[in-house]
Amino acid sequence: MDRYIGLDAHASSCTFAVLSASGRRLRTDVVETHGQALVEYLQLLPGQLHLCMEEGALSSWLYELLSPHVEELVVVTVGISRGDKSDAKDAWGLAEALRIGAVKTRVYKDQGAYGKLREVGRVYTKIVEDHARVQNRLKALFRSRGVSALEALFKESKQEEFVKQLPAKMRVSAEILLAQYSAILEVRSRAHKELLQESRKHEVCQRLQSCPGIGPIRAALLVGIVVSPHRFRTQRQFWSYCGLGIVMRSSSDWKQDRKGQWVKSKEPLCRGLNPNHNRTLKWIFKGAATTIITGLPNSALHADYQRLLEGGTKPPLAKLTLARKVSATVLSMWKNQEAYDPSRSRQNPQQAERQSTGRS
Repeated sequence: MDRYIGLDAHASSCTFAVLSASGRRLRTDVVETHGQALVEYLQLLPGQLHLCMEEGALSSWLYELLSPHVEELVVVTVGISRGDKSDAKDAWGLAEALRIGAVKTRVYKDQGAYGKLREVGRVYTKIVEDHARVQNRLKALFRSRGVSALEALFKESKQEEFVKQLPAKMRVSAEILLAQYSAILEVRSRAHKELLQESRKHEVCQRLQSCPGIGPIRAALLVGIVVSPHRFRTQRQFWSYCGLGIVMRSSSDWKQDRKGQWVKSKEPLCRGLNPNHNRTLKWIFKGAATTIITGLPNSALHADYQRLLEGGTKPPLAKLTLARKVSATVLSMWKNQEAYDPSRSRQNPQQAERQSTGRS
């Protein structure tokens, strides 16, 4: 006896909607957003429970809390809402989508042994973003008063000289922003240390660092986000997840000519890169490609990049190709539990894809 449950979660209350296997609406209930209350509600329901909820601020906690008490727990991306909306309607819609198999994209929530690494990595990326924002505010403040040559602004020994170049009315603002910069620099240093310390506990982080362009920080963030490489059947699914998948589709293949006849459209199939992706992973692999291009001239991957340029490929596309190759290499290394081998970087794409899927 299967029961399909839709859960619409909020900070103070959660709405449950329960369907039978035939689609009959059995009950809908509002439960306080409290761990024990939610678990007790599920324990009262008979049969095998299949639960579906949307991605949100509470989804990670709810997944860890409720997954031991249900047969299946599915987290989906937030869809586009049309028409009237209510908590109960959202819950019924989630339950029905799970019952009929209409859930296309599932959000991966099983963190396993990498839970702490994932959380520290998330905090580290937020602090890095805040660090960049504070730097931009300081630069904007000094540029607005015609102060140039800001390369040395963030050296503590030079900051007093820069402040003196501002009028008296703006010096207090500059000093406050510089104090904020010093504080966030200290916090970033601590986050950096914690992330490296946690990554050393996982052998896979050390192995992935052998790939050119993948340093300790990028390896730690990568492992914390992906968790399991076996989520991706081939490198193409991984490319899409990283924002490196090329969109090749058309919504209109035919058009009318001047005579009114329908002819095949000649619009280009390449529509750029897929927009639905993990932004941190895209930053990791494009950053790895930049490191190879600018700092690793003797690596085999840099030689591949040069061959692309010599063949007439534009630098941005060559860099994208290099980022895709790094990501495919990392996926293969992780799946096969092996270190980087530069002699295998020149193989053809079909061989690389077979290795990323574990096939010989």
